Formats: sequence, structure tokens, C-alpha cells
Amino acid sequence: MSTTLQTIATGSGVGGLLPLVTAIVQRPQWSVQAKQLVAVVVALVAGVATVASSGGLSQFENGWLSIGTIGAVLAASQATYDLIWKPTSLAPAIESATTPKRARAAE
Repeated sequence: MSTTLQTIATGSGVGGLLPLVTAIVQRPQWSVQAKQLVAVVVALVAGVATVASSGGLSQFENGWLSIGTIGAVLAASQATYDLIWKPTSLAPAIESATTPKRARAAE
């Protein structure tokens, strides 16, 4: 498999599981816009980490590969959240379970 396909496939895999990690940080009482912002920022950071881990910092010299990988992480995270993690209620359950008790009491 070429480096490009391997890096983008890795980015898709990372993005597919990322909503579960993001749900640990998010809180049920946050607005939709705040949740979206957190999800996008976490996906961008994860995308940069994926590029760096798949070839070191020299990977960033290939701009299109870096952008493609970061885009794959972002697209996969949004798609899997909407198609898998939200409908199964797993991500919202993680949000609720990881919310501190006093924040839940304030709701």
C-alpha cells in the first residue's frame, strides 16, 4: 500500500473512534455549537498527530498528504458520530457518564 493510502486509512480509523474520545470531554448541557467546535478542534489535533506519527515531522513537507489525512480524520469522525455513535446512544451515554455529578445536579 502506498504511503498516501496508508496514511489516509490510518486517519480514517482514528477519526472513526474519535467521537468516543471526544464524548469524554463534552458535557450534555453544552450547546450544539460548543459541541461542534470541540469535535472539530479535537479532530484537527488528532489529524495533525496522525500525520506526525505516521512519518514524523517530515510528513508535513508533503502538504497535500497532510491536508488529506487531517481531512480524513475530520470527515470520518463526523460521519461515524452521525451514523453510528449518536444513533446507538453510545457517545451521549459516555458524555453523561463522564460528566461530574455536581454538573449533572445543576441541570
